[in-house]
Amino acid sequence: MDPNDTHEGDMTQPHAVRPLMVFDGDCGFCRFWIERLRGATRGRVDFEPFQKVAADHPEIPLATFESAVQFIEPDGAVTSGADAMFRTLEFSGRKNFLLHALLATPGFLISARVVYRLIARNRKAASFLTRLLFGVSVQRPTYLVARQIFLRMLGVVFLIAFVSLLIQIRGLVGKNGILPAADFLDAVRAQTGGERYRLVPTLCWFNASNPFLVSLCVAGGMISCALILGFAPAFCLVLLWGIYLSLVSVGQTFLSFQWDALLLETGFLAIFLTPLKLFPDWKTESRGSRIARWLMLWLLFRLTFESGVVKLTSGDETWRNLTALNFHYETQPLPIWTSWFVNQAPLWFQKFSCLTMFGIELLAPFAILGPRNIRRVGALAMIALQLLIAVTGNYCFFNLLTIALCLLLFDDEMWPRRWRAESSCGSQSQGLQWWPWILAPVVAVNLVLSAVQLAGTFGKQVAWPRPVKALYGASLPFRTFNNYGLFAVMTKSRPEIVIEGSNDGEHWLPYEFKWKPGALDRRLRLVAPYQPRLDWQMWFAALGSYDQNPWFTNFLERILQGSPDVLGLLGSNPFPATPPRFLHAVLYDYHFTRSGDDAQFWWKRDYKGLYCPTVSLRTPPLGN
Repeated sequence: MDPNDTHEGDMTQPHAVRPLMVFDGDCGFCRFWIERLRGATRGRVDFEPFQKVAADHPEIPLATFESAVQFIEPDGAVTSGADAMFRTLEFSGRKNFLLHALLATPGFLISARVVYRLIARNRKAASFLTRLLFGVSVQRPTYLVARQIFLRMLGVVFLIAFVSLLIQIRGLVGKNGILPAADFLDAVRAQTGGERYRLVPTLCWFNASNPFLVSLCVAGGMISCALILGFAPAFCLVLLWGIYLSLVSVGQTFLSFQWDALLLETGFLAIFLTPLKLFPDWKTESRGSRIARWLMLWLLFRLTFESGVVKLTSGDETWRNLTALNFHYETQPLPIWTSWFVNQAPLWFQKFSCLTMFGIELLAPFAILGPRNIRRVGALAMIALQLLIAVTGNYCFFNLLTIALCLLLFDDEMWPRRWRAESSCGSQSQGLQWWPWILAPVVAVNLVLSAVQLAGTFGKQVAWPRPVKALYGASLPFRTFNNYGLFAVMTKSRPEIVIEGSNDGEHWLPYEFKWKPGALDRRLRLVAPYQPRLDWQMWFAALGSYDQNPWFTNFLERILQGSPDVLGLLGSNPFPATPPRFLHAVLYDYHFTRSGDDAQFWWKRDYKGLYCPTVSLRTPPLGN
């Protein structure tokens, strides 16, 4: 075999016996798609314009060459038009199950022939649309640069999450914290016995002490730095997923947010996106990594689309009449100073913003399935939405993580040339890669559980088979296949809890939190991507009653005991020497001031009554 007749890395046939695809060399539309076919067949098919080879095939009339592409096989058999395109794709060297399924679908081939003839008669318009939708590049898009940037951003998000927890972990679930992890695990052990390891998957079964909890956060932060630097990314992600799952499992209500679940799911799926090397060169893309990328994009689709769907299926009238944003900026958990200004906007602006949000959440996810330029537009729309959310509220690392997922829609042509030169040179695959058969079970489980969750999102009652129910139940403790949807029901008022202490039961002094609204004249601040989890949980507690939030009475008890770890979560302590004898919690209804009100205040409030009656401590305070 002449080496000049082969393509590097492919087992091609000799030139004399390869089939031939003949096209119109003067048609820009034809040239574009022929180049895509050339890449797909990887040297197994020859491509020539009929202007060059028509004389070699006198049995085919020139008018036939001009009207449609012709696929000439070594035995002389000829197929034309849409049939020729499908026959060419069969020489890709891969088992194209989707192609075979489509060809076996009744009516598909007839419809394809009709569409082909329509396009052939309107080539100029088709060429324009092709350039508009696919751009000028004829090469099959690769996503090597996006993969590298995404994994490094994921490392940054993990680092933020672990550092944020490191600052708070002792006060939240430490020995003298609000919900001690050790007490929680003891209760689980007593109630579940040997099932505990499956129901609560955590390394804290070995040790739930303060030093161990802190060491998990420190280890997670260090491994996150290794991922950012690109060292052994697959191994790092396995460790990060396991450590973060361990902390989420014992974090109880303080680590039950959707972005914690999103980080776990993203971290788990990203394991299969990475090369299995200590120092990957990032220059190659295996079939396994392409499958993993589509799993990540399916996650992005569900995250965005479900967020739009739940707002409509919840029955909340404010979403349906587009007035929800008239309340959102004021009633969200931790508003920032920009929230005050956006809240002043007229109702028509809020409705337009709400309609735009629905347009992005319900339509942009479908751009993931579109051609190159449509994908880019969809990604930019979803990124713009996340940026708008980030500049008008404190949502910790959620926006950054969602933006990182959106970057996977940008192919290498989108990035600066010098980045592509380093990351997309097309070298041969080096090191171990994830084989598709390893990913097959992950894909199957993901799709099955996604179907269950999407049915629930749409409010559909489905009689799922028993194995599906068992699989869904078994997956819940791992928080790795989740459903999403923020603010399904918009809160129309803002109840706020103010905790006050007293030594005589008559004169009360308030405890200030670091970030949540309290003093009326305190400027609202940006805290994201850090998440003050106690401040967030106080927002949820205010929507119910103290007896619906058992952690709240634990919180008051720790304040009365003078727990340094818990007091460290607060902004100010009006009793620095010794804890007060009494505590109670007062409920207020907070509202933003308007632009014409007193410029010294951000808030105004109305007294609603006691949230929690006066409590005192029967046991001695903790030592400081």
